[in-house]
Amino acid sequence: MARLAHSHELERHRQSLVLGRDPRRLIVNVCVDTGCRALGAERIYDSMCREVQARGLNEKVDVKPTGCPGFCQRGPVVVINPYDIFYQQVAETDVADIVSQTLENFNILGRLLFPDPQTDQRYIYRTENPFYAKQVRVVMRDSGLIDPTKMEDYLVRGGYRALATVLETMSPEAVIEVVEKSGLRGRGGAGFPTGVKWKFCRQAKGDRKFIICNADEGDPGAFMDRSVLEGNPHLVLEGMVIGGYAIGATDGYIYVRAEYPTAIKHLEIALKHAREMGFLGKNIFDSGFDFDIKIKVGAGAFVCGEETALMQSIEGKRGMPRLRPPYPAQSGLWGYPTNINNVETWANVRTIIEKGWEWYQTLGTESSRGTKVFSLSGRINNTGLVEVPMGITLREVINEIGGGIPKGRKLKAAQMGGPSGGAIPARFQDIPIDYESLKTVGSMMGSGGMIILDENTCMVDLTRFFLTFTQSESCGECFPCRLGTKQMLAILTRITRGEGREGDIEKLEEIGTTVRESSLCGLGQSCANPVLSTIKYFRDEFEAHIREKRCPAAACDAMVISACQHACPAGIDVPAYVA
Repeated sequence: MARLAHSHELERHRQSLVLGRDPRRLIVNVCVDTGCRALGAERIYDSMCREVQARGLNEKVDVKPTGCPGFCQRGPVVVINPYDIFYQQVAETDVADIVSQTLENFNILGRLLFPDPQTDQRYIYRTENPFYAKQVRVVMRDSGLIDPTKMEDYLVRGGYRALATVLETMSPEAVIEVVEKSGLRGRGGAGFPTGVKWKFCRQAKGDRKFIICNADEGDPGAFMDRSVLEGNPHLVLEGMVIGGYAIGATDGYIYVRAEYPTAIKHLEIALKHAREMGFLGKNIFDSGFDFDIKIKVGAGAFVCGEETALMQSIEGKRGMPRLRPPYPAQSGLWGYPTNINNVETWANVRTIIEKGWEWYQTLGTESSRGTKVFSLSGRINNTGLVEVPMGITLREVINEIGGGIPKGRKLKAAQMGGPSGGAIPARFQDIPIDYESLKTVGSMMGSGGMIILDENTCMVDLTRFFLTFTQSESCGECFPCRLGTKQMLAILTRITRGEGREGDIEKLEEIGTTVRESSLCGLGQSCANPVLSTIKYFRDEFEAHIREKRCPAAACDAMVISACQHACPAGIDVPAYVA
């Protein structure tokens, strides 16, 4: 790959790539991200390539391996462009029919179309699919459409044009002003204004500065960052280089967990190509700006998602939080000013520069601008990655995008923010999804996990599950978190075993409040949120477990002798069978 020194060279190269592609060619996009790969997508991709070649269609058809198009539950997914034909749950045995029927004769295979779980209507095109109807794709706009290992695919869709604009026409202060005016807030959980954060680091005194991409995605049920890195790594890299220029940094790190091997592989390929073309390294676009990025692979400790623990890990120390202040913007990595944002935050930067802060402010609400990517999972018909404008209601996400609750069951709650968030009961499903609104009901945006719970979910057992996770992930540095999580877990375990005692609920509230108010880092300060929010809204379930030795959802095995006894409308007490 040739190094590009100026924006006009980049644009000339992009135009040559565009002109070199025949718009009449069919593009078969085969999702091969981690989710689809687990369902055999790589075999489907290989079979598709062989079948296209065997039928002599190489001059008319390109088969492209892509990242996640979002609808993970319906994988493996194949999208045929430019017609936008959306095939789902494709098997290797379907490949020959796709090639012979759809690619050669343009016959639609009805059995591979998505059936709406509420109406049974089948949809041919991705854009008419109700799962996508209310989505606004900014971060995910290219995912599922490009080969993440090919720089050319990213450049054709305008890649690195924003970086060229920044380096050739904007001062660092102007870049920060645009990001600040856009209203972009950190998508990692805290929601701190990104432009303000950049400004603090820009103004900090230091001989050297760093920026970090926090890709240590550890929440149960969360897979947003993984999918972005697997499907479009250059989008994150471009945002980081722009951020490095704005802040005055010369070095960047991507901290990604070892459990994401495909993301790491795609990042390594993207970094190699970016260096070859001059988007990383010395004198980028002949601007005098030097910047490079390294990958740091973490060992999977949840606490390393906390920024100070993350920096300790990069430095080769045990990943444990430290006291703040000083904040990373003042004294971060190796004592130098450091700015940390998560994957989704960096992935928004390119579009803000391209379309302007005024455009970005048209999305979302006054206090929460833009879009948010959620991993929608749990007891819901349509699971996967959804990118929606801030301010959309929970009801819209669940019923219109998610297709409602399976088997006609009722919504009970939505767990937002993973083990650091809180349960939102069904009566609040018309609440707008934004930073401030979620706080009013005891929850939080978090990194974007959204787990839907139906009437058969035991809220006590769910709380115990999250405490099991946070207790095992506690680093042990501060005793409120180290001991408090252990005590809360022990109480919750007793309750789910039918051994709860009067006063347990009050003790959970007392310990949870203490842990939240006195722990050192964000893990400890938020780990009691599921306990406190669940007790607040579902106290009657705790009381039933403790006083009646009964699990209303019939989910706690130790408290359910038989399903028929639990559901008996006459309340007949059937004795346990003893052999």
